[in-house]
Amino acid sequence: MTKIAIIGAGPSGLAQLRAFQAAAAAGADMPELVCYEKQADWGGLWNYTWRTGLDEHGNPCHGSMYRYLWSNGPKEGLEFADYTFEEHFGKQIASYPPRAVLFDYIKGRVEKAGVRDWIKFNHHVRDVRWDGKQFEITVRDETRDSESREMFDYVVVATGHFSVPNVPYYEGFENFNGRILHAHDFRDAREFTGKDLLILGTSYSAEDIGSQCWKYGAKSITVSHRTAPMGYDWPDNWREVPKLQKVEPRQAVFADGSSGEFDTIILCTGYKHHFPFLGDDLRLKTANRLATNDLYKGVVYVPNPRLFYLGMQDQWYTFNMFDAQAWWARDVMMGRIALPDKATMHADWKKRQADEDALADDYACIAYQGAYTAELIDETDYPSFDIEAANQAFYDWKKHKKQNIMGFRDQSYISAMTGTASPKHHTAWVKALDDSMESYLKN
Repeated sequence: MTKIAIIGAGPSGLAQLRAFQAAAAAGADMPELVCYEKQADWGGLWNYTWRTGLDEHGNPCHGSMYRYLWSNGPKEGLEFADYTFEEHFGKQIASYPPRAVLFDYIKGRVEKAGVRDWIKFNHHVRDVRWDGKQFEITVRDETRDSESREMFDYVVVATGHFSVPNVPYYEGFENFNGRILHAHDFRDAREFTGKDLLILGTSYSAEDIGSQCWKYGAKSITVSHRTAPMGYDWPDNWREVPKLQKVEPRQAVFADGSSGEFDTIILCTGYKHHFPFLGDDLRLKTANRLATNDLYKGVVYVPNPRLFYLGMQDQWYTFNMFDAQAWWARDVMMGRIALPDKATMHADWKKRQADEDALADDYACIAYQGAYTAELIDETDYPSFDIEAANQAFYDWKKHKKQNIMGFRDQSYISAMTGTASPKHHTAWVKALDDSMESYLKN
């Protein structure tokens, strides 16, 4: 019997399990599946933990989730085609759920599918090797403090790429008298109430962590950019400045000669594609982009086509794109899709990168990733959905952010799956300090 290892039980790994469960429900002969998850529960980044640095077993803490995170994009762009928000909650909900609501939704689908028995929790994959015919995986059972090895025919890497921080150095960091932390270790905006914050970066993390801290009463927010400011209509106590030059015991000095005094520096400087359990012959090495290096159809590792990577792209689409990839990878592993020769597979990802490089703006990038998701769906039995409607939700989201960066989460959109509109949330985001699921779901 074919034996398949899935590494990680976050949204991508759970998508892979759901894909196989869907095939089993349709009467297909099933391979043997083992999913290794180093945390004690499923959900990946959505499985919130108060821990930073190291987890309870001494391994690098996977979670980058923080307490008051709300979805920074409309739920209408990430909805599962086979399990809608309306099915899960019994009603349509507002468009920007907080983390507890989204985590409940993610769990609902896999609880309904009954795939938990395929997952070995507290199992940390230490090493994956290819012997020419099969993969040998060394895994530590952290609960029993024991190590074992197993052989597999296929491996799916679903560990994500937003858990290992990219941490730059700037002159004077070692002499700064405040706190320096990466976004990966940010947990609670209330810690920074009344503080003067310097944020490095212009990514979604910088935008969102800054917004969270502003919402919960930070004294001031300063965001330093290397290339260009984010350019939103920020509140009065928020400023954007050029690149950081150096740090002094209480001050930071910027490229235009300006300076400021700060309590905390938060590094929103991105993450690394990091796979310490893989050797050079199996390890994906790529920038964070829409078309990754060495992945045919964005999924198959060309140097070894028995190895698959899910969710390794820069992302506009998320959960439903992971589904499209998982269904497609499943069909390769089950012999339903035949792979071409390596030269053709190499040409595929290089053509995708050239197409990406020619994209004019963010709207073109959204359409590009929507078309990629549709391409994979068309080749499998994953439920088709209105990609253009999902694209439109993203387009409207971009416009709403430009109109009101602190109010865009108060907007509503139409589900691409059900065609129904989301209700307005009962409380404006800036005033919704209680983001529990109980509070959020009140009509």
